[in-house]
Amino acid sequence: MNSLTELTSPIALDVYRNRRERVLAALRERGGGIAVVPTAREVMRNRDTDYPYRHDSYFYYLTGFIEPGAVLVLDANAPNSEPASILFCREKNVERETWEGFRFGPEAARDAFGFDAAYAIDSLDTEMPRLIADQPALYYALGTSEAVDAQVRGWLAAVRAQSRSGVRAPLQAQHLLPILDEMRLVKDGHELSIMRRAATISAEAHRRAMRACRPGMREYEIEAELLYTFRRHGAQAPAYGSIVAAGANACVLHYPAGNAIARDGDLILIDAACELDGYASDITRTFPASGRFTPAQRELYDIVLTAQYAAVDATRAAVSFDAPHQAAVKVLSQGLLDTGILDKSKFGSADDVIAQRAYTRFYMHRTGHWLGMDVHDAGEYRDADDQGAPPWRTLAAGNVLTIEPGLYVRAAEDVPEGYWDIGIRIEDDAVVTAEGCELITRDVPVDADEIEALMREST
Repeated sequence: MNSLTELTSPIALDVYRNRRERVLAALRERGGGIAVVPTAREVMRNRDTDYPYRHDSYFYYLTGFIEPGAVLVLDANAPNSEPASILFCREKNVERETWEGFRFGPEAARDAFGFDAAYAIDSLDTEMPRLIADQPALYYALGTSEAVDAQVRGWLAAVRAQSRSGVRAPLQAQHLLPILDEMRLVKDGHELSIMRRAATISAEAHRRAMRACRPGMREYEIEAELLYTFRRHGAQAPAYGSIVAAGANACVLHYPAGNAIARDGDLILIDAACELDGYASDITRTFPASGRFTPAQRELYDIVLTAQYAAVDATRAAVSFDAPHQAAVKVLSQGLLDTGILDKSKFGSADDVIAQRAYTRFYMHRTGHWLGMDVHDAGEYRDADDQGAPPWRTLAAGNVLTIEPGLYVRAAEDVPEGYWDIGIRIEDDAVVTAEGCELITRDVPVDADEIEALMREST
């Protein structure tokens, strides 16, 4: 994923080392304990072929290490003479490297990534009972993996077997992820630089797809333009399954790129973006296959774009996470009334539409989600509250989220025929600032006139 030079640069080392120190400090504030963070396991696709490997985001966030078969241990109670940051990883194996590529091995990984100590992964089940013995608490991702839960139970059983010798197992098992989620919600400069680059690559892919699109192309042909651009510019993979939806398929929210033909008069909805060095981008654009919007398409498109602008204006530090969504919903609800898609005789105003949630028939998702290492990134959307429904959390500078209103109008007797089977979504990635937000994906146009102008260009 990263080059060896990038992985072991002093800047990268400090980033990951500082994150581990923050976790250790958080554990000490809670009375101490030991944390265990495994990376993702390799998964077989069929027979003897694995799925392409992708590390666990939490593990990578704290290590920068991308090899499978690895576990991070953080010991907040380690004496000064003992290691507090320990990596377990695969040993060097020249024969396996011939087939699978370079392995760091424990010693090289310790030095390259700044750990206090590193051991072979084969020794994990031997070393962990020793490391967790007499700890006040054991922190890990509780209940997220049956395999990890079983492994932890084995370590605890091994410690309890020594109880007659005065050795005690941890008295508490605590969920580690809330600590890491709060850290991951606010992006640092290192993360934002990668995310801006990912956004630039994804925007170029969307521009290429727009320029290449012609009536008669199949959805998978348009998808190929995206995938080519991702890899050509150094991204490792799509951040999620690419959505390329022609015509009525755009009304299916998670429609995968298929073999439907883009026909003259169709809109094409593309929700696709790349992952670069462990960080996702997320862009959606909707454009006419022929290069020109029909009047009805343009009318709905401009409503969605106005809703996005309203949501962007509502996105800034110290406001509710829900504020952008409510701003978009108000515009969309008024637009549904103005077009006659919702009957004005039943709803006197946009407020009535909102109060009765009538808009959800045509806009059934929220206006944004956290973005980072995962396309739907870590972090709670509501604050903890024991009294009733928890309030929406407050946005902070350094949060990154998507802003993605849409309208999805399926054919129906009570809907004007001119709007049938039109699906539109416009999505950009926003970095929250004190004064507002920075849209990092606007290298691909959103204005309808600009989209039509771009589509007149040839690849």
